[in-house]
Amino acid sequence: VLQSSNSLKASYEDWLLTYGLSISPFHMRWQTALFNRQFYSWGRWKPRFLYLWFSIGMVFGIVAMFGSVILLGKTLMQTLTQMLTEAPKAQNDRMLQVVVSVLSSGLYLRVVPGVNLPVSQLTYFFSAILISGVIHEVGHGVAAIREQVRFNGFGIFIFIVYPGAFVDLFTTHLQLISPVQQLRIFCAGVWHNFVLGVASFMGLFLLPAILFPFYYTGVGALVTEVAEDSPANGPRGLFVGDLVTNLQDCPVYSVEDWNSCLGDISEKSQVGYCISAATLQQLSFPARVYRRLDGTVECCSNNSLTDICFSYSNNLDSHLYACLPARKVIEASKVCRTNEDCQKDFVPSFCVTPSLENQTRLIRVKHPPHIDMLYVGHPMHLQYTVSLSSFVPRQNFLSIDLPVVIETFCKYLISLSGALAVINAVPCFALDGQWILNSFLEATLSSLIVEKQNRELVGFLILLAGSALLAANVALGLWMVTAR
Repeated sequence: VLQSSNSLKASYEDWLLTYGLSISPFHMRWQTALFNRQFYSWGRWKPRFLYLWFSIGMVFGIVAMFGSVILLGKTLMQTLTQMLTEAPKAQNDRMLQVVVSVLSSGLYLRVVPGVNLPVSQLTYFFSAILISGVIHEVGHGVAAIREQVRFNGFGIFIFIVYPGAFVDLFTTHLQLISPVQQLRIFCAGVWHNFVLGVASFMGLFLLPAILFPFYYTGVGALVTEVAEDSPANGPRGLFVGDLVTNLQDCPVYSVEDWNSCLGDISEKSQVGYCISAATLQQLSFPARVYRRLDGTVECCSNNSLTDICFSYSNNLDSHLYACLPARKVIEASKVCRTNEDCQKDFVPSFCVTPSLENQTRLIRVKHPPHIDMLYVGHPMHLQYTVSLSSFVPRQNFLSIDLPVVIETFCKYLISLSGALAVINAVPCFALDGQWILNSFLEATLSSLIVEKQNRELVGFLILLAGSALLAANVALGLWMVTAR
């Protein structure tokens, strides 16, 4: 609108030029020379060290270029295989799924914040993207100054909602230096992203030692948040500040133990509880027995919030059912699988097992000094709606959220910085991989393929294949997130 106005166009464009701004549909960027002196200071610091540093980065960038093609090819095959299966694995919205995530099984392309990325995680997401982009461009800028290429300026941009960074280098200087020098500059971005990812991983790994003076670990999982709609919410449930030490007979020393215990409980059959024959007869009361649609048996017909139907076997191996008060059965009881687990001191005892729907479990959660929480439901619902931390403050005034914030941010940096390193190394048009490939071909094929046009043709065909591979991964990744 402003550019179409005869009276405002000139002043508007002058204003943009003065402040280094550039605005177009879905895209806004800001460039400045304020940091040029700092960049030149970095680029001239210990030349021999920087030469070695960016030479290592050059080797890494070339390896990453070939590795990214293998990784994208593997991911594409995995995605196609998953598409052909009858039921893809359920998406876990609480897991870190971002625009591009590098995981051990391959590269998963994920888009749409708010769909598979919780809104509460957006601050981490965008901050990690911006920091990863800035570190990437700092690598290019410092390497360029080290190779005597003129540095014009640094800037940041926003494309739709995604932030990023860029450096402005003098193109003529880039074209005049040798292919090996060009490789040091073009590979510096992915190299710095890799280093940032490794540094974040080390910070995450050493976090217990770093925070040791203020927080201790290994004593349980500290509850930091309980969702309002969580089945663990209530007067007999979990509260912020509670320390969970056991799930059933599974000890919990950290958040990893909590997740592992819930996974085991979900995969294995429901455990039972030892109860003497006399206590069983005293607590049970007659009730109508009926089968649910899934084939399981219900014998508590009064919709009680305290009673649960239990099944057990007598000496004749016949299945019997009794409606019992859950807390009285479980408290001070030993867990069991069969009646043999309960025989002690010749006292007749039975192993009574909650008769629940197929995926439902009765879970005893210990969080001393409070009374045990008895949870009935799917174990994963408990995992999704309760947030925990492995770090327990040594003093009451210390925040219980700070270690979680640091942990989460480190994980985002590892994922996003690593993803940027891999994606930018792909031999694809408009990515660093395009310039890495061209310089690599010039450095290695100039004696084999004398004609420059032929080398450019080889590079063009490789870039075309790499671009098609990346586009296929992006398209299928989007489809897996949105359509499935």
